[in-house]
Amino acid sequence: MSSDGEKRTDERITINKEFESFDAFIQEYVTNISRTGVFVRAQNPLPVGTRVNLRFTVIMDDIETIEGVGEVVRLEKDGMGVVFRDLSAYSKDLIDKLLTARPR
Repeated sequence: MSSDGEKRTDERITINKEFESFDAFIQEYVTNISRTGVFVRAQNPLPVGTRVNLRFTVIMDDIETIEGVGEVVRLEKDGMGVVFRDLSAYSKDLIDKLLTARPR
């Protein structure tokens, strides 16, 4: 148990989203993604402190997958803020590409 009294759970929930195109991913998620985390839309957000397995599959030139482990850090009425706790170097590179491809 953490010293700040916040309940943390070792149970990991998997968030797996697939997008039919890179543009669909950009429209739904890139405005809500950064190098440190992502906002995940959800009707029933998970409690703060929940660890989640993240998997976002996007079709770019090939099928690409961003995956790693995150932790819910913020709740809002339409979803939850998830901070990245562990991403592969490949996933970090993909996020960098997505952020530089963001529509202006």
